[in-house]
Amino acid sequence: MTTKYKVLFLCRDNSACGVIAEALLRELAGHRFEAFSAGPEPAARVHPLAVAQLRSGISTRDILSPKSWLEFTGEWAPRMDLVIALDESVDEHHAPAFPGAPSLLAWSVADPLVDGVPDDERVRLFEKMFWQIVRQVSALIALPQFDTPPGHGRCARNKVSTALPAGDAPRGDGALANHSVEDSLGTVTVSATSASPEDRATTCDA
Repeated sequence: MTTKYKVLFLCRDNSACGVIAEALLRELAGHRFEAFSAGPEPAARVHPLAVAQLRSGISTRDILSPKSWLEFTGEWAPRMDLVIALDESVDEHHAPAFPGAPSLLAWSVADPLVDGVPDDERVRLFEKMFWQIVRQVSALIALPQFDTPPGHGRCARNKVSTALPAGDAPRGDGALANHSVEDSLGTVTVSATSASPEDRATTCDA
């Protein structure tokens, strides 16, 4: 019997946004979720600035690699409960059919690989995108329908809002989800706090 919810993050080349979301969900709630990421045009490697954002505190950083979403479309592929698109090129109108009829969500995050920006601005975009995904992942973890393992009386599949907010997401008791992520300076608390309008202005193709 499946004891964890399976979540697949989609982005175009799966070198930045998708692998960061995968790593964060696995690190913050790996006891309840199995996280994966993929895209239609997988890059040869994870972007160095994405690796830098994940820092040494993310224990699964070294196993991350860009993957084709075709790896998740065959009959042998794991059955996802939730598929989350991180840019418009991989949303429900463009993505292939995944086995098991998973719920589909779309998150809007900054695109750190946008053309024509200087190196220091690109570093800032990667950091902005990282914290946007931290907030989104924290909000997802806090949703009450994921409190109970799949197959134990409550099923989250096809019951997740298609507009999961980037902002505050209450637990069943009304409290916000708080998690800790360790960076090079030590452990910092990650809260599901609201994203600014600027945070929602662009989407990620990575």
